[in-house]
Amino acid sequence: MSLPSRPRPVVLITGASAGIGAALARVYAAEGWDLILTARREGPLLALATELGISGAASTILTDDLADPAAPRRLFDAIQAKGLTVDGLVNNAGFSRTAGFLNTDPAAHRAMIQVMLAAPVELARLFAPGMVERGYGRILNVASLAGQMPATGGDTLYGQGLHLELRETGVHVTALCPGYTLTEFHDANGTREQVSSAYPAWMWQTADHVARVGYETCEANRPKVTPGIMNNLLAGLAKHLPDRVALRMVGGHAKRLKRI
Repeated sequence: MSLPSRPRPVVLITGASAGIGAALARVYAAEGWDLILTARREGPLLALATELGISGAASTILTDDLADPAAPRRLFDAIQAKGLTVDGLVNNAGFSRTAGFLNTDPAAHRAMIQVMLAAPVELARLFAPGMVERGYGRILNVASLAGQMPATGGDTLYGQGLHLELRETGVHVTALCPGYTLTEFHDANGTREQVSSAYPAWMWQTADHVARVGYETCEANRPKVTPGIMNNLLAGLAKHLPDRVALRMVGGHAKRLKRI
């Protein structure tokens, strides 16, 4: 595998303004990477870039909203115009709506599909060819433990193939699937009080821990990782329990949240 000839590789991190995205930026900076940070909010990105600069990492800030279908190409073109080469891509941006399928505006559904499905696919398609050509690259897709569980009523929308396709090219592709993590995610979707009351402290992980696990797993070129013993047990149960039992289990999860 040929490493980048430049002094420091460059990673593009979406949704880098807070939570796991910001934690991943700190991990990559500590490991010798320069960064391209993107999110909707410029202020937190500027603060993060200042923090990372202390450790010697250079940060380029590009504000954009991945809910806009034109955003991935816009980011790609802006990076090309700056003469930057992307060696790593972290698809971290995401959000949730919890009002239920029928009570959620279809525009919000479209935005979720765009941010969490279409944008990561397009960004990978834009940047992966260059990684393959250079013989070096990293793609880390931040997903969720929820993707390995039966669907919960009210969770309205929720590729290991790329890992297999690129595994002999020097490009590593990993899915990071965290469980409950202490970030702004539940503040943004209005469920902070409910989830904090419904689940004990030992079920929660820090964004720093999740980010470190994600980075190390991608470097090891493993297709997927779920941080935490309990989260792995839950994912394993979901695979082996009969459907009716697994659905009853996640149904109980939803009822606990509604009663709070």
